[in-house]
Amino acid sequence: MEFFDVIQTARAMRRYKPDPIPEDVLVQLIEAAHLGPSGSNRQARHWVVVRDPEIKQQLADLNRAGVSRYLENNREAANPHVDQGRRERFLAAVEYQMNHLHEVPAIVIACADTVVTPTDTFAVGAAAATEVWGAVQNLLLAARALEVGSVPTTLAFFGGGREKAQEVLNLPNHILPMVLIPLGWPTGNFGPIRRRPLDEVLHWDRYEHKSESPERPRV
Repeated sequence: MEFFDVIQTARAMRRYKPDPIPEDVLVQLIEAAHLGPSGSNRQARHWVVVRDPEIKQQLADLNRAGVSRYLENNREAANPHVDQGRRERFLAAVEYQMNHLHEVPAIVIACADTVVTPTDTFAVGAAAATEVWGAVQNLLLAARALEVGSVPTTLAFFGGGREKAQEVLNLPNHILPMVLIPLGWPTGNFGPIRRRPLDEVLHWDRYEHKSESPERPRV
């Protein structure tokens, strides 16, 4: 695929076929992630690829707890900038993934190494997130190029979920699970990504106050 076709059609996919993903494809995706940007070339991240059914189930249980809390507190307020139909489809997809996460072929856990060397303390927060998220984007785009569905989520690690995930994955204290990424062959079709018009968010040289209402338009 052309590079910009990948970017423009890398939609979040939450429904997958049960067919396994070959190991060489999984390795190719992690290789792409491994080449992602890294501050000072620390490469302070690790990737756990989970295929074991028991471990997938434990991660799915953590995700269920996180998603349930999210839906309980945010169902009425979720995605206020989209129309009612799209909002309901989004919530249905999130609930479907919550109920079927244990069935996906593979789950990737992107982890931040918060201590790279004994003398180099790696901040837990913005620095750790930056170290991981750029590489995660590489993985998502590589997955799209290979027709693999994916979507990143952090809900499994809220409310004590991170510590429990460390235990499930046998991670030492300084390796923090940051992002959970299910992978599978999608049941639906990739397609154009919907975003606000570029002229609403693009500014030259300095921030330009737009004439429209500050309330975000529905898309």
